[in-house]
Amino acid sequence: MSNESLLVIVAVGLVAGWLAGQIMRGAGYGLVGDLVIGVIGAYIGDWLLPRLGILLGAGLVAAIIDATIGALLLLFVLRLVAGQRRWGGGWSALGFALVTAANSREM
Repeated sequence: MSNESLLVIVAVGLVAGWLAGQIMRGAGYGLVGDLVIGVIGAYIGDWLLPRLGILLGAGLVAAIIDATIGALLLLFVLRLVAGQRRWGGGWSALGFALVTAANSREM
C-alpha cells in the first residue's frame, strides 16, 4: 500500500466519521474517534452496499458517502447494544416496553 493510499483512507475515514458523528449525535467524537468510526464504517459500507445493489460509483465523494453510510450503521448498532439513553435506552428500553405492553394486556 502506498503512502498516498494510506493518506486517502485516513482522510475519508476522518470525514466520514465526523459526518456520522454530526448526524447521529450532533458533534464529532474527537480526532481518533472519528477516524476509527470512519475507517470501520468504510469497510462496512464497502461490504454491505454492493450486496444490497447500491453502487455509488468511484471517486473520493462516493468513497466518503459509502463510508458515512457504513459509519451511521455502525453507530446505530453500537447505540442499540450500549443502550444510549438519548434514544430511550436501547435494548433495555425495548424490553421494558414489551413487558409493559404485555402487562397492560393482562389487565
